[in-house]
Amino acid sequence: MIHRSVLKIVSSVAFGWWLLLVSFSVAPANAQQSAPAASPTPSPITAPRDVKARVTETLIDSSIPDDPTLDQTLAAYAPKVRALDTIIGRLRGELRKGGMGAGSLGNFVTDGMRAQASAKLGKPIDLAIMNGGGLRRNSISEGELRARDIFELLPFENALVTLDLSGEQILKLLGVVVSSREAQSGVRLTYIIKADKSSQLETAMLRDEKGQEKAIDPNATYTIVTIDYLLNVGGERYSVLREGRNTKPTGITLRDAVMDYVKSETAAAREIKPRLDERFTLDRANSVLSGETPPR
Repeated sequence: MIHRSVLKIVSSVAFGWWLLLVSFSVAPANAQQSAPAASPTPSPITAPRDVKARVTETLIDSSIPDDPTLDQTLAAYAPKVRALDTIIGRLRGELRKGGMGAGSLGNFVTDGMRAQASAKLGKPIDLAIMNGGGLRRNSISEGELRARDIFELLPFENALVTLDLSGEQILKLLGVVVSSREAQSGVRLTYIIKADKSSQLETAMLRDEKGQEKAIDPNATYTIVTIDYLLNVGGERYSVLREGRNTKPTGITLRDAVMDYVKSETAAAREIKPRLDERFTLDRANSVLSGETPPR
């Protein structure tokens, strides 16, 4: 008899919409017929292998009966879930994720990162960057802004980290930001679209909270804020971050930083507004265009 190892993996698709149960049945390709041992001892299976898989998808909706034991466990979290409906501010206009820099949603988050890191360090932060893929909502509608909106937008436990980079390293980092279409706050830049559809940094100017601009000095030192995910897991693209000096964890998560940013703006009687302030500008004259979508 051919001995097989059966593995079962349970996984949820993004946002928990589907539950997947995958069963793998694995056996050596040239397994011999034999009687089963009383107490089979697992042994490594070498390639080539005979692998069979069966996938079962289950839609999670109201047709699934409640589990009393699970309901009892979840009851302890009900007050925390209700707290997510707390109104923390007001949004004038819709925040949307799209195009270069993750649109007005990316601007909103990186502006919050920069403001809160500056408050934490007690000095200006020159640049904030994060990956657009970390934004897990595509839009937030105009109106009351609730804690739930920020939790849904930023569900991960990414934490803010500050570090110092030279101007030369900043320019290298901005090249990555443009080519990867990531979000940033603190720089007004122009970029071009090349024939292979890739994006390339063209010019960059630092811009402070008052809108004052200055050139980036390759030999000067600048302080930036990012998330620990890009620093530690960002791969070769973000290796320049690991070249930084004075790397300091801030002790605050990205989500809490954005929440605090909204609360501070609200306390100052300022509404949150979608901002498209030319921090990303496409140089159309020098680009090879085919329907490039501008940020929204």
